[in-house]
Amino acid sequence: MLCGGVRFGLLVLLCMGVTFGWFAYDALQPAHSVPHTDGIVALTGGQGRIDMSLRLLRQNQAEKLLISGVDPQTGRDDLLPPMPAPLKERITLGYQARSTIENAAETAAWVADNHIYTLTVVTAGYHMRRAMLELGRTLPGVTLYAYPVKPPALEHPLKSNTLRLLLTEYLKWLGALAGMVHNPSRV
Repeated sequence: MLCGGVRFGLLVLLCMGVTFGWFAYDALQPAHSVPHTDGIVALTGGQGRIDMSLRLLRQNQAEKLLISGVDPQTGRDDLLPPMPAPLKERITLGYQARSTIENAAETAAWVADNHIYTLTVVTAGYHMRRAMLELGRTLPGVTLYAYPVKPPALEHPLKSNTLRLLLTEYLKWLGALAGMVHNPSRV
């Protein structure tokens, strides 16, 4: 007969295994179409995010685009491909963010300055849950739509590097959730 502490530990491990499976499955899902929004935010840090956000802007899925977390040494012409000036004028480069929490703060300032009420969030599928959590905390009156990209790192989900990446992001997401529970002022 297992004692209560061992049973509880096994239950926690089982719950974590199930939620990790859900998290990994969700991270691998393709983007679904989203409605037209006031703005798009692309969170830098991985392949495909900027390209996808530019594609959505060119398709007039939103009025404005923020690329959050741009390296301070990267200029507009270094980052953006050639495009018509009216399209380029709809793009803001954010140079302040170095983390997901800072992406949320940078986005919140841009949203307030630009009167954004609906926002499409472009980031990697494995980063989306945590990004939506942090953005939701800083933008309580804004409707958020997820538009995940599938970077090359997720092409082979059963490879050890991919599983390690998914597990790391899962643990960061759990940490963000725990931060919300232990620090209600972050909500």
